[in-house]
Amino acid sequence: MSQTESIPLSVVMIAHNEAHRIRRSLGSIQDIANEIILVCNDCSDGTEQIAKNEFQAAIYTHKWHGHRDQKNIALKYAQKPWILCLDADEEVSAELKSSIIQFIREDNPKYNGGYFARKVWFLGRWINHGDWYPDHSLRLIRNGTGVWSGSREHDKMSIEGQSTKLSGDLYHYSTPTMHSQLNKLIYFSDIFLERQLEKQKKWRAIEAVFRGLWRFFRAYFIRLGFLDGFPGFYIAWFTAFSTFYRHTRLYEHLYSSEYPHEP
Repeated sequence: MSQTESIPLSVVMIAHNEAHRIRRSLGSIQDIANEIILVCNDCSDGTEQIAKNEFQAAIYTHKWHGHRDQKNIALKYAQKPWILCLDADEEVSAELKSSIIQFIREDNPKYNGGYFARKVWFLGRWINHGDWYPDHSLRLIRNGTGVWSGSREHDKMSIEGQSTKLSGDLYHYSTPTMHSQLNKLIYFSDIFLERQLEKQKKWRAIEAVFRGLWRFFRAYFIRLGFLDGFPGFYIAWFTAFSTFYRHTRLYEHLYSSEYPHEP
């Protein structure tokens, strides 16, 4: 780690078999991080060895508790005054890195956090519009002032006090292929269904249809997804379908049966 650039910053990350991409993520912050914390679960591909040997990360192993709770476990290990929460499929851009350095060195007592835009690489291009950008995310916090909250499938950082916007993008490689996107849809729809059942939600066809149509209209027209070419159209269409699919899972649960009835 470069002592000339190192700032009082802990970078925390959770990981499961991320050897194929963790170098890009940790490499983007290794010259400014004073401490790197990695909380792993069931890694078998060398993730821990890469983080420890190449980036001097402190490794902690825990069983899987879900994204939100696992990230809160990682927060507790951080020792420095500021914490940057990073995922293995993310990379800090040069502009964002400069903003983080300036923000921490100024140490304005008015702010306990900094948020910034995430930019997704998908279908061979950066996505600059629609529902996927700017996707502001609060990830830089003063130690002891923040906690991961929200639901299991949509966790979010909550802090005491104010946060401010930092310039620069956090590059996000969340969807390397269309196939991986479908796998995520299935995984998160399971969690969404569990949450609906816990709240004893009733299924309404009009709600499922309207929500899907609205998501397409908002992403493609209101948020200018059409400016991203065909990938922008695909994202808006997929977002609409995934919304309709998640809400229809409740219908399947309530009305389908293992064996057909007599006609």
